[in-house]
Amino acid sequence: MTALEPSSLALTMLITLRTATRSDLPKLEWYGQYAHYRHIFQRAYREQQSGRRLILVADSNDFPIGHIFVQFIRPEAQELGGRAYLYSLRVMEMFQGHGIGTHLIGEAEKISAARGYEFTTIAAAKSNHGARRLYERLGYRVFGDDPGQWSFLDHEGKTRHVQEPCWLLQKELNLR
Repeated sequence: MTALEPSSLALTMLITLRTATRSDLPKLEWYGQYAHYRHIFQRAYREQQSGRRLILVADSNDFPIGHIFVQFIRPEAQELGGRAYLYSLRVMEMFQGHGIGTHLIGEAEKISAARGYEFTTIAAAKSNHGARRLYERLGYRVFGDDPGQWSFLDHEGKTRHVQEPCWLLQKELNLR
């Protein structure tokens, strides 16, 4: 074999879906790519500790290569029903197309159903046709749209404004 001949190596990776830990928070920034969301990650983790949110990670070798956040929303004074809002689904680009996002959504749905939620909802940017196709393939249906205007405080203390119009999709969970 010379240096010009291609060679290949096949690897098998073990990926574990699990709840995020405090030590995952800096890793969720993916080496600075998402450092501007640091405060959002920290807040979601605090709310996970109180049971109002959940951060699920796709872990490979103690590193979150994907994640999904879940916000639990229940009608007042009701033990069952309501909806779980899935958001911030992200898989590292080099691992996309292998079902990791699908598995994260499925696990979020199972946890939501086990907690007695009737529906899951998710938003897809109107410009992200691939996300909408994925969600519809998984049984979600568009029920509205949202102007997608929100703001957050980044890691440098600056307010960032986001305008990303999106489709709102919903799926009824099987609670049996």
